[in-house]
Amino acid sequence: MSTRTAPREVTDADRLRLMAVVARLYHIHRVSQRQISERLGLSPARVSRVLRQAELDGIVSTVVAVPEGLQPELEDTLERSWGIKEAHVVDVPDPVPDLAAALGRAAARLLADAMASHAVVGFTSWSRTLQHMAFAFPAPPRTATRQVVEMLGDLGSPQLQHSAARATQAMASALGADPVFLRTPGVVATPELRAAALADPYVQRALRLLDAVDIAFVGVGPPAVHSQLQAGDSYFSPEQLAEARNAGAAGQLNQRFLDRAGRRLETPLDELVVGSTLDQVAAAGRRVVVAGGPDKQEAIATALRGGWVDTLVTDVATARFLVGQPPGEDRPDGGLVSQVTRA
Repeated sequence: MSTRTAPREVTDADRLRLMAVVARLYHIHRVSQRQISERLGLSPARVSRVLRQAELDGIVSTVVAVPEGLQPELEDTLERSWGIKEAHVVDVPDPVPDLAAALGRAAARLLADAMASHAVVGFTSWSRTLQHMAFAFPAPPRTATRQVVEMLGDLGSPQLQHSAARATQAMASALGADPVFLRTPGVVATPELRAAALADPYVQRALRLLDAVDIAFVGVGPPAVHSQLQAGDSYFSPEQLAEARNAGAAGQLNQRFLDRAGRRLETPLDELVVGSTLDQVAAAGRRVVVAGGPDKQEAIATALRGGWVDTLVTDVATARFLVGQPPGEDRPDGGLVSQVTRA
């Protein structure tokens, strides 16, 4: 009469030993799960379960080593607190000799892959930061972009206007697209001059195309003379800007004013601007701001409060400033931009 040996009880030590063996084979020696199954006489399903349990029990831990200079936690905090789709925080030297150049070049690297699927690109060519981005933009291997259209007419001196045109051409060339120029003053002296500018067929074509923008690179700034702009060079006077601030202006998007909550602030100066409207900005499929520095921090916060921005590229100091700012109470639906009539 034969006797059967009772199966040995599997102890916790046995389970731990098996997990350690399987984990070492898989993670250190790069043995596939199928080969582990054959070598140890385990079913493929059990090998998978053992590896999963090894992670749960802390035998295997995943460590992501973030390269120096990247700010993933700060980016995640920006995205969560402001409800935006994408934030890129650029670690720049302190002091940085030219923040606009540093942010522009970084944006060219960070956003190149996302550009290929957009047919119509809106581009604010007078922004120095976006000019640097355009000149550094790598040509993607494939692109669906057909047109790069300027979102605002000329601002500043003739030298600045020439730089703006060159940047639009550079952006279009990199994307294999046609440049659509808005060759008219971006800010005129009277509503009558604006009406004359709007009668130009090339201006009409550019402004119509702004209704179909898939991704908009929008300029953001304070309601004041800033950057390289000078009062009187196709731009507002200090007195006009002071009136806008007295009316509650806390920032501007392409020379359209916003109050501190990010709501559109209509002023008589709207009738002097030749460029994209806030409705057209809101209707764009994606709205990108590349900006930073102390003089623009409040304006960026204003644009974020209103939901006008869904992609932000900025510097560490500005990102930390924004994290400490209140997003506002009207953000559950994506921001105050929802109040804008979309084209």
